[in-house]
Amino acid sequence: MASAEDDDTMDQFMDKFKAQKYKGAFKEETWEEEFDKIPIFMKKAPTEIDPKENPDLACLQSIIFDEDRSPEEKAKSYKDEGNEYFKEKNYKKAIISYTEGLNKKSSNEDLNAILYTNRAAAQFHLGNLRSALNDAIAARKHNPKHLKAIVRGALCHLELKHFSEAIAWCEEGLVIDPKEKNLLEARGRADKLKRAEQRDARKGKLKDKKEQTQKEAVLKAIQDRKIKLCKKAANVAEDDDEDSAMSENLDELSLNELDAENVPAGKVHLDGNRSLVWPVLFLYPEHGQTDFVSAFHEDSRFIDHILVMFGDELPPWDSERKYHAHNLELYFEDEETRHMYQVNTESTLLQTLQHKRYFVKSGTPAFIIFVKQSSFCLNYLSDRKVHRIK
Repeated sequence: MASAEDDDTMDQFMDKFKAQKYKGAFKEETWEEEFDKIPIFMKKAPTEIDPKENPDLACLQSIIFDEDRSPEEKAKSYKDEGNEYFKEKNYKKAIISYTEGLNKKSSNEDLNAILYTNRAAAQFHLGNLRSALNDAIAARKHNPKHLKAIVRGALCHLELKHFSEAIAWCEEGLVIDPKEKNLLEARGRADKLKRAEQRDARKGKLKDKKEQTQKEAVLKAIQDRKIKLCKKAANVAEDDDEDSAMSENLDELSLNELDAENVPAGKVHLDGNRSLVWPVLFLYPEHGQTDFVSAFHEDSRFIDHILVMFGDELPPWDSERKYHAHNLELYFEDEETRHMYQVNTESTLLQTLQHKRYFVKSGTPAFIIFVKQSSFCLNYLSDRKVHRIK
């Protein structure tokens, strides 16, 4: 039974407790933050551990990775740490932990295989497919039958579109476990995609062959009409190598040398009647403008197209309203001599292309249009010799 003296002692203790605060006690306004600094109660560990701010956590870390422990124990600790990061989908941190584990040079082959496989999985989720594949290959060097490494490698090959390799990895894994779901699915996808790839390759070859046949037919039609593709072809013809030169130039039939923003793509081709149809460019240097006719039949007259381009509605850039169809002159320039040749607008495209000084450049015949007797036209032609084609 407690005496009165004992009661007095307890009262004195309680009075003292109320009057004096416990050394190191939490502050009322920040107790939650301070409580969260205690390792066992932490909701989330800090990314970087500062011994000054978190001495308790730093102490625990030093215990976990104590230098006195064996390489295998250290590697396993880093593996476990990496797994935690992986669960949180913090794949970059997971990679760092797995790498640290591998750096411990454990002699445990199975553990090393797991570390490489886990790092491969983290790399895979980050989209680093080649790094993931390299890790899967490294894992199999430590344990050739590590199934997870085989699955990861097969998936990497599949994503990299190495379909044959993916199938081979799946087959090797299915020898170990014929019912492995991931391998069965991956093999099915890889086989389907491989067959589709092979089918597309066959179609591509047929398409290339067809295009080559068409190209050869166009080349022959150009040669038969004595049309010169460029000056280079004419010069080489003197050396009896015209066919090879023209073939080389036919490969370059495109609008690559023109302003792609202003000129749509077009290629010379044969129509159903075996007539040549050309892309033709018209230039208006006075206004820095162009017109592009993507399909100009070789037997069409220039005036027919000019009437369409400058019919009832004149172009918006013609502010002086002077570009009328029958008030225009058509020229082409010999770049070698800088001579200008005036083309009769009643003539056909073929007749002009067959002129001895006309050379088709980049597969696209080009012509210059001026307003008759305009000051710009007279000034432009003033220092050039002009030839009029009948």
